[in-house]
Amino acid sequence: MLEGKVVAVTGAGSGIGRAAARLFAESGAKVVIGDRDKGGLAETADGITATGGKVVSLAFDVRDEGGVVAFVRLAVDTYGRLDGAFNNAGVPMAHKLVEDLTLDEWEFVNRVNATGVFLCMKHEIRAMRLTGGGAIVNTASANGSVGQPHSSDYVASKHAVVGLTRAASTEAVLTGVRVNAVLPGVINTAMVDTKTDRPELRVHLDAALARHTIGRFGEPEDVAYVARFLLSDQAAFVNGAAIAVDGGFTAR
Repeated sequence: MLEGKVVAVTGAGSGIGRAAARLFAESGAKVVIGDRDKGGLAETADGITATGGKVVSLAFDVRDEGGVVAFVRLAVDTYGRLDGAFNNAGVPMAHKLVEDLTLDEWEFVNRVNATGVFLCMKHEIRAMRLTGGGAIVNTASANGSVGQPHSSDYVASKHAVVGLTRAASTEAVLTGVRVNAVLPGVINTAMVDTKTDRPELRVHLDAALARHTIGRFGEPEDVAYVARFLLSDQAAFVNGAAIAVDGGFTAR
């Protein structure tokens, strides 16, 4: 589905990003992967090369515009172009009431989840325009369309991702770049695993599971398959969509 395309993936050191990078490579893409976690990034790259995939990587932080520029430049310098991007890097909420959040906690979550996506899009779109356009998929969240207690920092950041996606998609006629978002429910990743042993957070996971009407939490591959479709030519008429990949979490 992605044969011959050059696709960048952030947050590729684990979870959804790792699953997506591997799937994209298996689908014929040349992938460029980034993450703050050097060790996790190396493991993802090794897994791709072990199966014959083409990959280059860069450890960087999406909050740093210089790092983002270097990441996009790596794609262009290595493969001559950039056709697609999956902006997936993100961090969880601080698990506090609004009144208890510190400004530093608020700014950290929003800087990574929202501003990081903006910075990546800014430079990815510039690169894609040089070769006629492309496609971008941003990872928002089911919490990008609903509210949830103890999560205002995260909910606000993911609503921002959805809004940014929709606004940027209206510029496709000018840039040639389609922009869509995936809105995952609870996905079985390391981010979720850290909550299972904390009783005060376990109650939130139990409540969330009850709302996943498919009867389970998701797997990273569940999101990766949807992202692959949105990056492919099969989705050529899909633009500005915010697609729930949430096991029915937002259906009721």
